[in-house]
Amino acid sequence: MRRWSDLAERVAATTRTSEKTALLADYLRSLTPDELPIAAVFLTGRPFPEADQRTAGLGWSAITTAIGAVASVTREDLGAAYDRHSDLSKAVEDVLAGAGHAPSAETSPTLLEVAATFAAVEAASGPAAKAALLRDLLARSDPATAKGIVKVLGRELRIGLREGLVEAAIAKAFDRSLDAVKWAGMLTGDVGRLAQLARDDRLGEAELALFHPIKFMLASPAEDATEIMTRLGPEVWVEDKYDGIRAQLHKRGSDVRLYSRDLNDVSTQFPDIVEAARPLAWTGVVDGEILAWKDGLVLPFQSLQARLGRKSPSAAIQAEVPVIYVAFDLLALGAGDDPDGDTTVEPLLREPLRERRRRLDALDLPAIEDGGRFTRSHLAAAADEAALETAFADSRARRNEGLMVKDPTSIYSPGRRGLGWLKMKKALATIDCVVVGVEVGHGKRHGVLSDYTFAVRDTTTGKLVNIGKAY
Repeated sequence: MRRWSDLAERVAATTRTSEKTALLADYLRSLTPDELPIAAVFLTGRPFPEADQRTAGLGWSAITTAIGAVASVTREDLGAAYDRHSDLSKAVEDVLAGAGHAPSAETSPTLLEVAATFAAVEAASGPAAKAALLRDLLARSDPATAKGIVKVLGRELRIGLREGLVEAAIAKAFDRSLDAVKWAGMLTGDVGRLAQLARDDRLGEAELALFHPIKFMLASPAEDATEIMTRLGPEVWVEDKYDGIRAQLHKRGSDVRLYSRDLNDVSTQFPDIVEAARPLAWTGVVDGEILAWKDGLVLPFQSLQARLGRKSPSAAIQAEVPVIYVAFDLLALGAGDDPDGDTTVEPLLREPLRERRRRLDALDLPAIEDGGRFTRSHLAAAADEAALETAFADSRARRNEGLMVKDPTSIYSPGRRGLGWLKMKKALATIDCVVVGVEVGHGKRHGVLSDYTFAVRDTTTGKLVNIGKAY
């Protein structure tokens, strides 16, 4: 693990992408087959692969307890170090070095041991048990190694690794096509597995894995109808832009799961949609939006918020805020309901939108009007600016945010804001405010002011009244 931590420091020390890629490639190439997948995952700033739903579940209290036991410092000491650095990993390195913590190099944890500890921490019940596991790991780690461990645990690598650079390093390390590496990475959702396939020249064996969420394709903003038609014309497809929760629905047999835009499993928050999908006789992955819906009308997003964050919403909440799933894209499809998982699931990401929509329209999704929980996005074609403006007004009349305008020939580009999808929204009204509060940024916002509090003047009393906060 010390080598990994040293590599992270060298990568952080250069701003040149080519140097970062070369450093990463040389390091990955030098690893054993067992070390490679672990190191690759850690380089994404995560203790587990991106598609893995596990989290370490270590809060500030558990971390400070572990550090306090190893370095014999108080929480106040660690807090003061954090205030100096605005970075937990640097604060940990600081207090351990200040305490003269210097364990023998012979006891320094390996990558495999760190990964095993992360898994044990995730499985442990309660902050005390988790803190004890972390304490034992850090007790064997010198300050630099401990810094690397905390970076990964805290999911704040902050060494200048933009998205895709690890994939580029894997391609360079094993002399593989970058396009092939990216495609295999998208299918597997696991950069560790990807590194193994690239090393063994088996990228062609990568298959789309159900229940491993795919990064969502995003839309680029557009100023107006003129810009949209210039970019996408002569004919475009328009869909309502919904004010809900983007969600990916994965299904095989009776196993149904929903994933949010940040790739978290939110199935338990929407059991009504999950149960409605269970009996359907198809296997695949659908992209869509969850909306609060009652009496034939879309409810405001604020209503939907009552469903968010609840691991198991009560029957009363489900009745008060019913939800539906609006499907607008089909990302993968297998044959039948495939309860045993024997059918190969065909990825459709490289198929044009026109074909993906055709297959989506043929999919069994019981409609709202028939007592189901599903509908498909409202879709229309537009050939000029006037048609776009009319479609925008119609979407707003249906209580939606605006329009999603799509090129019917576009492929699905996971995790990217391409020009194949554009979003059309009208500028909101503005208000003059006064900034009355601000916080010093930490983590990714280290070194900047953040969390601004805004106020307006009460003309009756002359006092400033807080109206909200924003980043």
